[in-house]
Amino acid sequence: MKNTKVALITGGGTGIGRATALGLAAKGVSCVVNYSRSRKDAENTVSEINSLGGDAIAVCADVGNEETVRQMVETIVEYYGRIDYLVNNAGRTVFIPMEEIEALTEEHWNSIFDVNIKGTFRVMRACATELKKNSGAIVNVSSIASFMGRGSSIPYCVSKAGIDNLTKCFARILAPRVRVNAVAPGIVETRWVKGKEEHVRLQSEGTLLKRVCQPQDVAEVIIDLLCSAGFVTGQTLTIDGGFTL
Repeated sequence: MKNTKVALITGGGTGIGRATALGLAAKGVSCVVNYSRSRKDAENTVSEINSLGGDAIAVCADVGNEETVRQMVETIVEYYGRIDYLVNNAGRTVFIPMEEIEALTEEHWNSIFDVNIKGTFRVMRACATELKKNSGAIVNVSSIASFMGRGSSIPYCVSKAGIDNLTKCFARILAPRVRVNAVAPGIVETRWVKGKEEHVRLQSEGTLLKRVCQPQDVAEVIIDLLCSAGFVTGQTLTIDGGFTL
């Protein structure tokens, strides 16, 4: 059984999840890099952490499936003996213009909600006992789409609003042992926006800081909310360079 603090990062192989795993590992936290399809990315992130003297493992689990979520948590507890931090970063979207409401299908709604809302719920519920035992902390990854009413698609925007509310619900449910917060980034330069360079450029011009948010920008706030910020819970922090001011 290992004695260091342990973090589970869903969707931890790329983007915000990867940056968060690397940042936590640099602080001596053992990291569980979860993935569902991006095995190579997750294993590369784990290899990088371990090569730098950190401690990480990759665990496959689809947050859209209750059984695999429970199995993932059992695997982590069996391997590390504990879970202290949880970052719900796994997410799904489709790119459908907001005005094209007839293009939305039941499958779009179901697939996005099953990962973004129900998946976030499943993982928090499965980790709750361990987190309470260790006075842990949770950070859920939301988006400014949750309160702006615009984004990659209507189901995505609504799902992120649901994450904000889930954050408040679990902050109440798990208090006082566990703090639960969320972060709401603006557009982040990840693989999700690959091929949309003009859109990214326009977004960056709309920020007060005149640049696009990088995964590391979000990871820094996530890590602070997990490891510091001891009197902050139930909050969603906007990370958008002043875009929504």
